[in-house]
Amino acid sequence: MSEPFVGEIQLFGFPFAPKDWALCNGTLFPIQQNTALFSLIGTIYGGDGRTNFRLPNFIGRAGCTQGAGPGLTPRDIGETFGEYDHTLDSTEMTAHSHAFTIYNQSDAAKKANTPSPGNSLTLPAQSQMMALDATPYAQFAPAMIGLTGNGQSHENRQPYLAVNFCISLAGAFPSFG
Repeated sequence: MSEPFVGEIQLFGFPFAPKDWALCNGTLFPIQQNTALFSLIGTIYGGDGRTNFRLPNFIGRAGCTQGAGPGLTPRDIGETFGEYDHTLDSTEMTAHSHAFTIYNQSDAAKKANTPSPGNSLTLPAQSQMMALDATPYAQFAPAMIGLTGNGQSHENRQPYLAVNFCISLAGAFPSFG
């Protein structure tokens, strides 16, 4: 591997930071022992800027470039954004409807309280139909199926592969321009 730049961030597929590298886990570092790195990243990721500064924290996060693109909001270096889970509300869901049909299974041997091919699902297996004398294969009213979710969130992560983000503590000092 060629000599890294101080402050360069690389991905490593092993569970430790190599010599002269540190894990990007938000560790607080003393300025006095890391002046070169501090001169490059300052307090972008935290710290008081007098005695310490913080390394970037990639734990549970994905990297994103700074700036903006078409249709995107501007992102500043060091900015964190996004959410680990999200609760949808009715304005975020596309309106839809579909039919719900009841089937009358007249063969008692094919009534079951667990799903299985060729059987109807009733609970408990020995019970009568919930709608006695209902018309077989009747569609329910379209409005009987409504909003769902009960205010519960869903996980909101893109597919990922666990690797270590590490930052170089030593190496060539990058030149500007």
